[in-house]
Amino acid sequence: MKPLLIDRSSSPNKSFTVRNHRFPNFLKVWHHHAELELVVILKSTGTRFIGDNIEQFCEGEVVLIGKNLPHMWLNDKEYFETNSTLEAEAIAIHFNEDFAGKDFLKMPEMVSIAKLLERSSQGIKFSGDLNWFIYQIKNIHELTPFDKTMKFIKLLNYLAKNNDHTLLSSSGFINSFKKTGRNNLDKVYEYIVKNFKDDIKRSDLAEISNMDPSAFSRFFKRVHRKTFTEYLLEVRIGYACKLLIENKNSISEICYESGFNNLSNFNRQFKKAMSCSPSDYSKLHITY
Repeated sequence: MKPLLIDRSSSPNKSFTVRNHRFPNFLKVWHHHAELELVVILKSTGTRFIGDNIEQFCEGEVVLIGKNLPHMWLNDKEYFETNSTLEAEAIAIHFNEDFAGKDFLKMPEMVSIAKLLERSSQGIKFSGDLNWFIYQIKNIHELTPFDKTMKFIKLLNYLAKNNDHTLLSSSGFINSFKKTGRNNLDKVYEYIVKNFKDDIKRSDLAEISNMDPSAFSRFFKRVHRKTFTEYLLEVRIGYACKLLIENKNSISEICYESGFNNLSNFNRQFKKAMSCSPSDYSKLHITY
């Protein structure tokens, strides 16, 4: 099953849409869409999946996602408990690159915004003091259609000039996703995202992609520049880092929660990938 294609297109009388999502938890669906998406997390915590990037998310996060980049926000397990009173809230703006006209981004004054949207193909997380930006987003609903459009362009320009940002998904993932036309590896990525905690066999993924195991291995390494085993290990280590930063579980629990079968192997693989032990990594990220 490939990432779910969701229609986020604007209505005929709008060039972009602004939605306020407020639910007990966010939509638990690995998906993509033709529109770019600007997301501001107002409430809740959990794990963010964007391409092959896996990180913890929290309130106040601002992320720009490029078109057709698979993503999912997965709330922490307490948000799914029967008697939970927790709430997940976010503002999402969906728009096409030409929302202001086909030649809009060709204007000399719009070069920085054009480069911003180009970088968004990997997903961008913005950092630093974003209080002003978040305040403007929260109040954009109150503006007239004209003022709302001007404000949105101003906000994109603000992000374009923000040097405190991080590209999320790897260029390898983006290139392989484009090369396969979302027909082969996309099904594999979907399966890995949902099952990386379990024992995933090469034969399982070969069957999903309609290849024999040897052909699948060659195909995966050719387009991704790493073996499937190396890729899966990166996903598991990334998830373990997220859990270590949260500091809610013991290292032993994090080991098995991340898909490793024994603690010694987890410690060895983690240190090889991160150049420090899980316990040292956790200490480095303690907030006081």
